Amino acid sequence: MAILQVIQQKSLKQRLKIAIEWLGNNTTETSVAIIDDLEQIAHNHPQYHWIIMEILTNFIRKNTSYISQKQVITNSSVKVREDIQAALTVIARRDVNNDPENQQLDLSYTDIRGANLNGANLEQTNLYQTNLGGANLIEANLEGAILSAANLEGANLYSANLKGAILSASNLQGANLQRANLHHASLYLAKLHGVILDDAILDGANFRGAEFSDSKGVGDRG
Repeated sequence: MAILQVIQQKSLKQRLKIAIEWLGNNTTETSVAIIDDLEQIAHNHPQYHWIIMEILTNFIRKNTSYISQKQVITNSSVKVREDIQAALTVIARRDVNNDPENQQLDLSYTDIRGANLNGANLEQTNLYQTNLGGANLIEANLEGAILSAANLEGANLYSANLKGAILSASNLQGANLQRANLHHASLYLAKLHGVILDDAILDGANFRGAEFSDSKGVGDRG
């Protein structure tokens, strides 16, 4: 791709500057080319790894309109923009060994309905009030992730790792949690109508006040 070849002729600092200035302000094709270039830099120059992850999360936050749970209209055909999906894919498959200690990816308040995050590594990620309705999160690593008040309606979380995740007041209606690991996860006040929990690991999970199909919290179920 011509644009990618032009970008790669620049110095590393110039390439990062172009990414910050151009992402979201040009065509989708250009944004995807820039994101591909950023992934190469992160791979070849680990010292820039976290800077690039922050550039990508900032890009996603600025270019996805937040929709609250009260405004959500479930639509299984909704897909994220091509450049947003490209950024999510780079984040999902990054080399986590280069993540600095005590740092956290921030994808809070984003609308990424229908995103493909199959096998994504989103451990400890801040997904507070993120709209992930209908997302593909099969075998995703969400250990310790903050998913409070997130919308996961209809999401596919088959075999996902949600160990210690915070899902308080989240919307999991119709979500597939078959074989998911919910060890010590918090589902306090979560909406679980029609959720699939077959063979899920539930030991130590907090279901206090959660709403199931019979509209009863876990503590009220007999």
